[in-house]
Amino acid sequence: MAKWDFTFDEFLRRRFAVQDAISAAGLDWIVLFHPVSIHWLTGWEGKSYQAFQCLLVPKDGQPMVLIMRQSEEAEAKAEAIFDELEPWGGCEPQDPLEVFARVVRRFGLDRTKVGIEVPAYYLHPHHYVKVQNILGDALAGEFTNLVPDLKLVKSDREISYIREAAKMADDAMYNFQSELAIGRTELELAGGIQHCLMRNGSGQAASTLNLVSGERTAFSHGAPTERRMMAGDFGNVEYGATYKRYTSTIGRQFSLGAPSARDAEIFAVVKAACEAAIAEMLPDTPAVRPHEKAKAIIADAGLDKYRVHTSGYGLAPGFAPSWGEPLSMFGGCTYTLQAGMVITVEPPVFIGEEKTGARIIENVLITNDGPEVLSKFPRDLIVV
Repeated sequence: MAKWDFTFDEFLRRRFAVQDAISAAGLDWIVLFHPVSIHWLTGWEGKSYQAFQCLLVPKDGQPMVLIMRQSEEAEAKAEAIFDELEPWGGCEPQDPLEVFARVVRRFGLDRTKVGIEVPAYYLHPHHYVKVQNILGDALAGEFTNLVPDLKLVKSDREISYIREAAKMADDAMYNFQSELAIGRTELELAGGIQHCLMRNGSGQAASTLNLVSGERTAFSHGAPTERRMMAGDFGNVEYGATYKRYTSTIGRQFSLGAPSARDAEIFAVVKAACEAAIAEMLPDTPAVRPHEKAKAIIADAGLDKYRVHTSGYGLAPGFAPSWGEPLSMFGGCTYTLQAGMVITVEPPVFIGEEKTGARIIENVLITNDGPEVLSKFPRDLIVV
């Protein structure tokens, strides 16, 4: 239903912004492969990204062409905005690059300057090589972040969708808190979260739910298992809720009974790091600064080598397996925070040899009045 999730004027503004960026980059066309880029421009959210799919976008004058597998053709015509559709495959196998080559020749892309996206998950290496060969000397380079950078600042409608997702995430966390008990399995608790999310209108999240407890608490992205909750367990749960593909994430730490002194110490450090990062999230601030503040707190506690990943990243509409944007609050980040961005905050500490760890995940809307945390669920340790 994505075609109706935004006004036609909003889709048109996005198209003009991309065309301006294409021209500014010295290109005539860009070929988009990331489903989030395609979704942002057309509203298309079907599963054809599982195979070869791309959107050819001109700087002006020519049609915007969507190439996708035929099995989703009816859905695309009903729910997306594009100028031309070129399906491939269907009732018999077909090399989709034959269709791509035909479209390239028909619109003369091989006689122009063309940029391409090379996303992490959605372009098979064999297809990438064939795309290079088909475009030949017309290929001007990889412009993977051209569209993602344009969409880092969200429109009012996009922010309203993320707010709805945050409400769903909060409700599911309250549900988790009410069901957390000795004897429940991780899978049972995860099922309660998923049931609550979908009952309240969440779509399927792009990335899987993480839930670890007891000796598994050092697993920074562990999936739920049949392990049963025991007295004294320390653990972590985190997941995403989605509304019209727009994602809000949440992560909280829990303890069945009072935590050990060491677990309480680690949690306090992580909470302080999270709050220090949030305090720095202001417009025109280098995105690396919140990371540096969180890093310093964790390092001062002697835990820096257990800080196993980024301190946060931009949130996009989600397509499996990811909902992240290129902006990552990590060492070397060159982005600047701007009002309208929505960023996760999640500085971690996970200690394999001690079989423990902690992480809080918050989503922050950058505003001119300061950082706004979208979740209303307390970030304190959940103790039952």
